[in-house]
Amino acid sequence: MIELVESVLVGAVASGTVFLLASLGETVAERAGVLNLGMEGMMIMGASLSYIFTNALGHGWAIATVLLVGAALGLMHALFTVSLRLNQVVVGLAFTVLGLGLSGLLASNEIRGRIILALNPEASPAVIASQEAAKLPPIPIPGLVNIPIIGPMIFSHNILVYISLILAGVLWFILFKTSFGLSLRSVGENPSMADALGVNVFLIRYIAMTICGALGSLAGAYLFIGYQPFWVEGMTQGRGFIALALVILATWNPLRAILGAYLFGGVEALQFRLQLVGVAAQLPYFLLMLPYIVTIVTLTLLSAESVRKRIGVPAALGVPYSRE
Repeated sequence: MIELVESVLVGAVASGTVFLLASLGETVAERAGVLNLGMEGMMIMGASLSYIFTNALGHGWAIATVLLVGAALGLMHALFTVSLRLNQVVVGLAFTVLGLGLSGLLASNEIRGRIILALNPEASPAVIASQEAAKLPPIPIPGLVNIPIIGPMIFSHNILVYISLILAGVLWFILFKTSFGLSLRSVGENPSMADALGVNVFLIRYIAMTICGALGSLAGAYLFIGYQPFWVEGMTQGRGFIALALVILATWNPLRAILGAYLFGGVEALQFRLQLVGVAAQLPYFLLMLPYIVTIVTLTLLSAESVRKRIGVPAALGVPYSRE
């Protein structure tokens, strides 16, 4: 029984890191007043690029490429929503469709093979044809990993898991303890007043979306090279939308997002373990469905103005800003 609990907790952190990285990026964007419904598309782009570049050049180049492309996608989103002031919901959904389509094209056998050969002419036919890639190796923390239950749960993972936890703390500090964080939050609450006080609303939102895009794509990269290193088209399976709900449940707080991410990750890990031990056939699928139900309920409740005020939704979230 203890082994089952421990394996579920370890799986919760491993699976939950996908949600954590995505929700951290979304938190920064929404705190600045930009709603990014394109998170799903950014994540799947990160997954497909990590698949291609890991097989061609290795993990380091793959992660660097994913961060750069993700940042570029964030800047493109900001161009449409901040500068051109297009509807943020429509732009976000368009990015999701774009990401799903483009990732499938890039990862197709012919296109993927050409890219890998262009990057690494010495790549073997087996690598070019493979649907898999090398998984990031775990880095157990000496001493800490031997702590019962907590040790394996937190200190037995790969580098991106540790980076995600550090990022949560760093982003919390920046948002709530620095002048830049105050400026960013003021842009999300009252951009007109922030502008009058000398804050560059457009620059802040561009920076926020750049961070959001980079972290969203990194979440997709982690999904592939850190958690499930076998390419399946559309493998994000709605995790980007779950991250949107997680941001709300965490009340736009990066540290609270850790708990929410691991909770959703735990549900996913538990359903896999229940399938392995042969528990009632329908129960694992019911558990797998729960995060999506929570997402639907959360987003539905968010549509009520009274709920928005009670949970502290950034007042200017989703509202384009223009100087009068």
